[in-house]
Amino acid sequence: WELHFVCKVAIDAADRSGEKTAGVDLGICNTAAVSVGEETLLYPGNALKEDAHYFRQVEYDTEGENGPSNHAEWARDKKSRRQDHFLHALSKDIVEQCADRAVGTIAVGHPKNIRGDEDWGRHGNKRLHDWAFETLLSHIEYKAEERGIDVERVDEYELATSITCCECGMKADSNRVERGLYVCEECGLVANSDCNAAENMRTTVTPSPATDRSNGCLAQPSVRLFDKSTGRIAPQEQVCP
Repeated sequence: WELHFVCKVAIDAADRSGEKTAGVDLGICNTAAVSVGEETLLYPGNALKEDAHYFRQVEYDTEGENGPSNHAEWARDKKSRRQDHFLHALSKDIVEQCADRAVGTIAVGHPKNIRGDEDWGRHGNKRLHDWAFETLLSHIEYKAEERGIDVERVDEYELATSITCCECGMKADSNRVERGLYVCEECGLVANSDCNAAENMRTTVTPSPATDRSNGCLAQPSVRLFDKSTGRIAPQEQVCP
């Protein structure tokens, strides 16, 4: 038997980290993209996708005739624990990166209506079902509170952050020429599409966005990789090709 207590405790939050702002775009292929204006960070979701594929296959292969076997339940629990650890490590790194860059406010995209009545196909629906964006968002919120950083939820659908150019403001579905590539037909901006969306979110909490932007880093964001051997986000940063 196990007895779990959930307690609410008062947090002595640190003084506000700074006056800079950051935008965070949550996704499936890339778990998160972060823009702080002069720099962008990309967190690939490969580790989550690999775990989901492996442990789901183990679960299916070992399911008994009368329901899940002990090994199938183990695989399900193992997958859940690894996902929880990944999301904690990722949210911690996002907040630490923002704190190190003197960020005082983070705008996070909230895809709250993504699981509506629309049919995304068998594989798309499965990915949406596995997407724990609400859990990751709540992790970012309480970890940021501990560092004295404010977090604001941004309605992605209302602002159309994924199809809007962060440089000139043009909105067009055709600008998303590929899954990870955004090319603006109006001003010629070439950027990583997730980082472009993160920059759009950042401007919603930026006092003077027109004078506080540098988009040269959007095309080649720094990539933060999850090291499975240590269970942590790798400290080194690689340039995305």
